[in-house]
Amino acid sequence: MAIGYKARKRLSLLILLVGMPAYVVMAVTLMTHIQRLPIWAEVPAYVVLGFAWIVPFRAVFLGVGQTDPEKERAEER
Repeated sequence: MAIGYKARKRLSLLILLVGMPAYVVMAVTLMTHIQRLPIWAEVPAYVVLGFAWIVPFRAVFLGVGQTDPEKERAEER
């Protein structure tokens, strides 16, 4: 099932404004509950966690910054 352009745009805003801050809080909480890692291990762990949140939402964010394809098709007619 394909999600429309407007729905993906709204969903991406929701993810960025609500989901990402919640993920940051969860990641920092998780890292503080684990025994303190050495700095050489902690930095890569935060980098991995920083990129890991985007993997499930990649399809939502693809093409959101471009113009609406449905609008372009309507203008061509």
